[in-house]
Amino acid sequence: MEALIEFRQVCKYYRMGEETVVAADHIDMTIQRGEFVAIVGQSGSGKSTCMNIIGCLDVPSEGVYLLDGQNVGQLSAKKLAAIRNKMLGFIFQQYNLLPKQSILENVEVPLMYAGVPRGERRRRAMEALEQVGLADKYRHRPSQLSGGQQQRASIARALAGRPAIILADEPTGALDSHTGREVLSMLQNVHRQGNTVVLITHDNSIACEAQRIIRLEDGRVVYDGDPHAPQAVVRHRPGGEEAAQ
Repeated sequence: MEALIEFRQVCKYYRMGEETVVAADHIDMTIQRGEFVAIVGQSGSGKSTCMNIIGCLDVPSEGVYLLDGQNVGQLSAKKLAAIRNKMLGFIFQQYNLLPKQSILENVEVPLMYAGVPRGERRRRAMEALEQVGLADKYRHRPSQLSGGQQQRASIARALAGRPAIILADEPTGALDSHTGREVLSMLQNVHRQGNTVVLITHDNSIACEAQRIIRLEDGRVVYDGDPHAPQAVVRHRPGGEEAAQ
């Protein structure tokens, strides 16, 4: 397998008044094409920072992020946007569906931004809806669907662009446990079809369904390996909560 995502000593710093906050602290990690990897950690661990960098929504302060061999930190904002459209499919906790548009039209949105012709757009959107079992509801608006169906629609939207990477940020966070399992099963099916899936979560019961877990604490990788190993488990802070950030 070849490296699709590679962090080399990646650091991310933010200024908070007079203070410098270290959100990512010399992170090394590699994700191969075709893997299903979960990045886990409690609030403040750095997982959201990693997601933003992987998704080309942010760039490292130090170190190198290679996406399919390209040094992302050297790209202009315009090129970063082009890479996001071409290589990345996003699935969020909040489905981010346009309420006045049909599900089909919602799935077509990233294809429209990518300049895909209308006929091809419609065909690919319907194919993606078929993949997630929503082809019969293509005319429905989001309000006419359950939470689980809305998340499946957002998965279809991510798939329609045929991205190299599906980046799922707490995709089951707004769902009950049963519906969350259905969505997770869908992500596993997406992976079995050959897609690279990166799942960001604070929930070990979700993360352990991945092939591999990368666990973060205080901006550092503290474990990378078997999802069922004791070291893969996110540690609770005393008196704290394991809220998704």
